[in-house]
Amino acid sequence: MIALLDYGSGNLRSAQKALLKAGADVRVVKSPREIGDARAMVLPGVGAFDDCINALRKQDLLEAARDFIKTGKPFLGICVGYQALFERSDEFNSCAAGLGVFKGSVIRFSEKRGLKIPQIGWNQLEIVKTDCPLYRGIAAGSYVYFVHSFYPQPVDQTIIATRTEYGDTFASSVWRDNVFATQFHPEKSQKVGLQLLKNFVELADG
Repeated sequence: MIALLDYGSGNLRSAQKALLKAGADVRVVKSPREIGDARAMVLPGVGAFDDCINALRKQDLLEAARDFIKTGKPFLGICVGYQALFERSDEFNSCAAGLGVFKGSVIRFSEKRGLKIPQIGWNQLEIVKTDCPLYRGIAAGSYVYFVHSFYPQPVDQTIIATRTEYGDTFASSVWRDNVFATQFHPEKSQKVGLQLLKNFVELADG
């Protein structure tokens, strides 16, 4: 069973449907006691960094996510759920502290001529860590779907799994040990996203 954290994120249902299509047994979780014997966890997200962190804290899911990651079981953060794994964000003069799983800050795209912010639409992946299990069966240069104005800058460059260019070149996904996270939305990325989620479900199933 995969625990899908429900803190009021707008894309929860699309993430749930995509995981089900990928073959997962999904439990929507609103409190720590509902996590139970989950074999993996997904933290989805749309919207602002502080809203995500504060909602998780209010439902006691922030510490529950930290504790789950420490178990070594697979964990996947999506979009704002990816950003939440870092220490802090520059978004709207954010003052909420992130999970701090990874060192680094979430920054805004730089203003460049002709660059539309937020980035909304399809963009390519440069697969940096070819051994990352999430990208098994996914070709370099594949297109995935983004909706964001901010992105994390990891201090540890070795965790970067993919890069994407949009004015700036940014870390579009990361991987370290049992923790995976994507700035793009697998649940909106059609065949490529479904393959990624299937790979995650296989990790959960052991």
